[in-house]
Parts: sequence; C-alpha cells; structure tokens
Amino acid sequence: MIFHKTPLESARLIELEKRGDDRGFFARAFCEKEFEADGLVPRFVQVNNSLSAKKGTLRGMHYQMAPHGEVKIVRCIRGALWDAILDLRPQSPTYKKWFGAELSAENRLAMYVPRGFAHAILTLTDDAEALYLVSDFYAPTHERGIRWNDPEFKIEWPTEPTEISEKDAAWPDFDPEFHGVESFRSL
Repeated sequence: MIFHKTPLESARLIELEKRGDDRGFFARAFCEKEFEADGLVPRFVQVNNSLSAKKGTLRGMHYQMAPHGEVKIVRCIRGALWDAILDLRPQSPTYKKWFGAELSAENRLAMYVPRGFAHAILTLTDDAEALYLVSDFYAPTHERGIRWNDPEFKIEWPTEPTEISEKDAAWPDFDPEFHGVESFRSL
C-alpha cells in the first residue's frame, strides 16, 4: 500500500501497490503492520457496505462523538463517488478544514478517515457501492452530523446532491456544543 498524506492532519488516501502480469494484478488492501508503521489505527471491528442506486445521492456528513469516535477506511467497489472529510478536532492545525477526493472502482483508492472527522459520500454514478472498515461499534446516542451545506465549512461539492435523507438535510448549523467537538479535544 502507498499512503498519501492529504492536506488534513492524519488523513490519508491509500493507493494499492499492485503486483501484476498479463493475468491481472494482486495487491494488499489492508495490512496491520503497514498501518502501524504509518502511525494509523490498525484495528477494525466491523465492515459496512452501502449501495446508492442514484447518481447524486449524499450520505453524511456523519461521525460519532468520543468515546465512540470512529476511524474509517472507505473504498468504492462499484461505480464512483466523491468522499468528503471534515476535521472536527479543536486542537488540530486543520480544525474545520475539509478535503475531498474521487474514489472509484477503477482508481481503487481508499480514504483513511481519522477519529474526530465527519465523513460523507456523494455518488458520481448510478449504483455506486462503498465498502468501509470501522474501528468502533455504532453508538446511536453518540451519533452526530454536519449538514452538507453548512456555511461554517464552505465545502465545495463537485455537484449538488439530488438525493439526501431527511435526517441528513436537517442537521442544525454548526454549534461546537451540540456537535460535541470538545469530546475530540484529547485525540
């Protein structure tokens, strides 16, 4: 694996290091030792799979407050999506900054989303499918979200969402107290 730093502290884009011949290729998509060597969390407790039928579907921006903050590794396994992450750690030099990248079945990139980040996907094709590893179990009482168009962050989406859940559309404007960002201070 090749770990590419992003403009956000601790976040990475992960590229497969392919070994191939005329039959195709082989590559590791995860290796505990390589993750540890790069200072990344190497333990995951579940793998989630999402399918979005329509292009323009937005899922997010989601996260869980501490002590149930999650690290995620997100990979697109069918179609294409735009993956957006937002640093919500008050002590981070990239606090309130965002980064986005296209993940596709073709480019095989993965996004490493650190604990204390909000995360969203916006599908760029119909039938876009994502597979992601998560480091903590879902804790509904610690779930929060940032509205995709919250003026506090000015995220530049590649296109405006056409499908979004009522829940994701209704998150309130950013308020550090409601959004629980102080719970990330020790990360």
